[in-house]
Amino acid sequence: MEGVSAEVSYQEPVPVPQAPPVVLASGSPRRRELLEALGLVFEVRPAEIDETPQPAEEPRRLVERLSASKAAHVAQSRPEALVVAADTVVVRHGVILGKPKDATENRRFLELLAGGDHDVFTGHCLRLGDRVASTVCRTRVSFRELSGPEMDRYVATGEGLDKAGGYAIQGHGAALVPRLDGCYFNVVGLSLAAVVELAADLGAVLV
Repeated sequence: MEGVSAEVSYQEPVPVPQAPPVVLASGSPRRRELLEALGLVFEVRPAEIDETPQPAEEPRRLVERLSASKAAHVAQSRPEALVVAADTVVVRHGVILGKPKDATENRRFLELLAGGDHDVFTGHCLRLGDRVASTVCRTRVSFRELSGPEMDRYVATGEGLDKAGGYAIQGHGAALVPRLDGCYFNVVGLSLAAVVELAADLGAVLV
């Protein structure tokens, strides 16, 4: 029986692009946990900027401006790194709800949000050297009706004090939200899909 020969061709392996060092321009534990979920190794370097809204500034423009300012601030000291910056606001009836300053304001925020829909805008800005890629993600969130005692109990958890809108959808606040339309992680504070796509626009492969 004659032997069977096969011609085997060899192809050089395609090199996997190396991602630059990644810096998260935020001190938010939620954003840190989200990036960690992608398996990324990164540095945390919060950007200390003035986050005061400008007169009559629309929510989309506000988060776009602040995320860009945060990225630019950190990029000054880390020009070789991929800087990831974000800013999130909650908007109800045109009113921007940032982080409540105390429990009383947290309670007022819940009263405004209860039984209706609101929007969560997160501005995402990535910088790599002089190159910039940015986008704003919007998620529509519905709150169920809340009784006074329910709001009091939620405020007493304290989890809403350092969150835009005064609630954490990834915590006890999950019980307040029967439905949403859009990216869930955008409400937490960082759309992972947006971050990966923006990084790719800058030539950085994260996943």
